[in-house]
Amino acid sequence: MNIIVVGCGKVGQTLAVQLNNDGNNITVIDLNADKVSEVTDRHDIMGVVGNGATHTVQQEAGIKNADLLIAVTSSDELNLLCCLIAKMAGNCQTIARVRSPQYSSEAQFLKDELGLAMIINPEYASAAEIARILRFPSAIKIDTFAKGQVELLKFRLPEESPIVGMAVKDIMMKLKCDVLICTIERDGEAYIAKGDSVFRERDIISLVASPKKANDFFNKIKYKTRSVRDVMIVGGGEITHYLADILIKSDIAVKVIEKDKEKCEEMCVSLPDVTVIHGDAVDQGVLMEEGLDKAGAFVALTNLDEENILLSLFAKNKNKGKLIAKINRIEFDDVVSQLDLDTVIYPRHLTSESIVRYVRAMKNTIGSNVETLYIVIKDKVEASEFIVRENCAITGVPLGELKFKDNVLVAAILRDRKVIIPHGGDIIRPGDAVVIVSEIMALHDITDVLR
Repeated sequence: MNIIVVGCGKVGQTLAVQLNNDGNNITVIDLNADKVSEVTDRHDIMGVVGNGATHTVQQEAGIKNADLLIAVTSSDELNLLCCLIAKMAGNCQTIARVRSPQYSSEAQFLKDELGLAMIINPEYASAAEIARILRFPSAIKIDTFAKGQVELLKFRLPEESPIVGMAVKDIMMKLKCDVLICTIERDGEAYIAKGDSVFRERDIISLVASPKKANDFFNKIKYKTRSVRDVMIVGGGEITHYLADILIKSDIAVKVIEKDKEKCEEMCVSLPDVTVIHGDAVDQGVLMEEGLDKAGAFVALTNLDEENILLSLFAKNKNKGKLIAKINRIEFDDVVSQLDLDTVIYPRHLTSESIVRYVRAMKNTIGSNVETLYIVIKDKVEASEFIVRENCAITGVPLGELKFKDNVLVAAILRDRKVIIPHGGDIIRPGDAVVIVSEIMALHDITDVLR
């Protein structure tokens, strides 16, 4: 596909590289020549320096032959204008990043009236993910498929867990739990779980199950699953605005610490049920005075990655509750993962996953359509949800008789609102939603998993 990305900031660069790696023809547009060069010099990507909201620059970038334009500049209004011009100049599909809370209630109206394929809000997506985790604080990450009917949960196995020393294949027989163990991460290594893989203390495990079956599993291994009742948040930005609103509606008490007085006053007006503290959270005395040691969860959402990391490490020593940190830069995520910060949220990942999922769904697929896409382990394992069509090569044959490529798991089948954790004798039917966990990156069609 021919794709134009307007805006070479953090999100724009991440998107351009990921879509280019998927085999698309990418052209980036930005007013900053250095940012354009940074992308084009390192990757097989075309670049145009100029204002992406002008017809002339879009023509130079090849808008007439473009299949999709993605506008991710720092301005919501500019992104919408880019998409409007692209629709008129090239009649291509368009995606706009719109971040401001002022537009959040208008998103559907803007999408319909401007003919946008998608409006993506990284801050709201980040807030929604944090809220999901706070409802299930033992999880490091929670992804949902089939409109919430199937969950992929990642968690760290505690010391002295009853399944330490147990093999993956014994989970069903010994615990009688209808869950599928997908991946195991240990000592910097990560892989698709095999039947004879044995659990060790501190392993990071991902599993697929329905919410009810997942709860049954965690109860049987005596794992804490109760949601938090109160949350301390540092930083009063847009993610905090969305998160606080979601949590208050879920009857979770919220306290926000923000050093900017004007932001504090704005929050007091827009979020009257939230306790807002004007103070600098880098001052350890402020955190302790406001009850850090007793908080059910601590969430670091400042604009500085380093500050979020340091605050989380301090909180880890003072608090036994859930810890979540937002990290904007993904270049050092391997280093960050070694710090054991509990849960780390990368807004850029959430944005790119949503858009890459849409792009893959746009491509011509024969037997299925990509509905949902998540990165389980960066650059190693993806989880994709497909809706299976008629005459698909994977239907009507027992799974045990199909010849799958290595390191592929059929993790779940959703049929008639019923979640099936599949076994060798199960058959996929047209209309099923199927979750595939695989080390094969960039799946476009469910049949790509066959030899």
